[in-house]
Amino acid sequence: MVTLDLRHVASPAVRDLLHLVNHPDFNRAQQQIEHVGGCTEPVRLTGHTTTVDTTTGEVLRSYASSDEPTGSLLTACGNRRSSRCPACSRLYAADTYHLIRAGLSGGKTVPDTVCTHPRVFATLTAPSFGPVHNRPDARPCRCGTRHEPADPLLGTPLNPATYDYAGAVLFNAHAGALWARFTTYLRRELATRLGLTQKAARAVLRVSFAKVAEYQKRGLVHFHAVIRLDGPDGSTQPPPPYATVRVLSDAIRAAAPRVRITLVSDAVGERELGWGQQLDVREIAAFGTDAELTDQAVAAYVAKYATKSADASGTLDRALYCRPCQGRGATLLPHGTPLPCTACDGTGQARPLPRLAVARHVRQMIRTCWELGKLAEFADLKLWKWAHMLGFRGHFSTKSRSYSTTLGALRETRHIWRTEQAHAHASLPEPDPTTTLVVGHWDYLGTGYSPGAALLAAHVRHRKELERQFTAEGGC
Repeated sequence: MVTLDLRHVASPAVRDLLHLVNHPDFNRAQQQIEHVGGCTEPVRLTGHTTTVDTTTGEVLRSYASSDEPTGSLLTACGNRRSSRCPACSRLYAADTYHLIRAGLSGGKTVPDTVCTHPRVFATLTAPSFGPVHNRPDARPCRCGTRHEPADPLLGTPLNPATYDYAGAVLFNAHAGALWARFTTYLRRELATRLGLTQKAARAVLRVSFAKVAEYQKRGLVHFHAVIRLDGPDGSTQPPPPYATVRVLSDAIRAAAPRVRITLVSDAVGERELGWGQQLDVREIAAFGTDAELTDQAVAAYVAKYATKSADASGTLDRALYCRPCQGRGATLLPHGTPLPCTACDGTGQARPLPRLAVARHVRQMIRTCWELGKLAEFADLKLWKWAHMLGFRGHFSTKSRSYSTTLGALRETRHIWRTEQAHAHASLPEPDPTTTLVVGHWDYLGTGYSPGAALLAAHVRHRKELERQFTAEGGC
């Protein structure tokens, strides 16, 4: 039974909701919304699928979206940003938690013995591009003010006119490359400390990691990483006994300062990019110990920042460029003739920057992305495309191949479980994959709900949030 307070809802939404509730197959419409967990912007598909027995040619079952009350099939958007879709972001966070936790304590195809491998939690930060307001609830800032934690001035430049915005944007754009070079130097430092050549070191140990990017208040990314030493075959083998946590920690502290990327540009001059001086490396303790930094705490911490709302860091959660022309100002027709873009101003800018609801410091970083993105020497960085992320164009969470399971594997396991539950609920036999063939055709119809269905989805999200809070508080 769905109970909604409709007194303060716009009349078009009310009429649409009443139309949906009075539909003969309303239960199926509600079931679809429940299935996607109240996703904010579900993908609507139209098409059909047929399951055929390959030995007899018999059609075992068929499905068509035209039979649905809304004429389409809903699938979850899968967006990791909590500002875009709280329901899907929580699922993404849960998957990330299990991925990180499996690489620390075992499970999900990773043996339990992995908890005995040397592992640390490292944080690599960005360098300074100019003094900023800082020190919340501590001694006074350089400006002479003692800032509150929620003060919007925190992280903004003391003198915006002298702040190196170009350097800040270019650092974000090269953060992924800096991490790649860091892993290379880390392996070299490990080999040096173990008295081995790099080839010999690769034969006895492997560096596995999982990392997540987080925005600082000043709009620069830094990386939190779980770094682990394994045997040459990965998590199934321990490293040699002389490859200890101390060796790993010392190698990280030596490798980070060595990382440098030099840029030569007529527009911004010669720049040397590298990590900041603040480097934190701490050993990860086993779960159940008195240590604060346990494998469970680290997994929860990484999962939190994998889905952290983009608006909480001052960035935007949507691209600013015009998708049809992708910043070129024109759409190329199949025969190569340019068609002027009608959705932007010719530069790919979808809307004027002054209208963006962001802080002045963030707006200036976005403007710098647009200005640098017009230069041919920075064309490969596609700064116009990643202006909403202040130039950062890497993945928010990545891992090495042998760290643990993958997000794709976790999603496939969940899909199989849901399919089995659906067949059991409908009292249908599970099809034999060796003798059945599934043939289907699907087309993209759009995203989002009708106004009435959006009210139902909001109710589902609210109920699931209450259930989650009740469970977290120890409810049963």
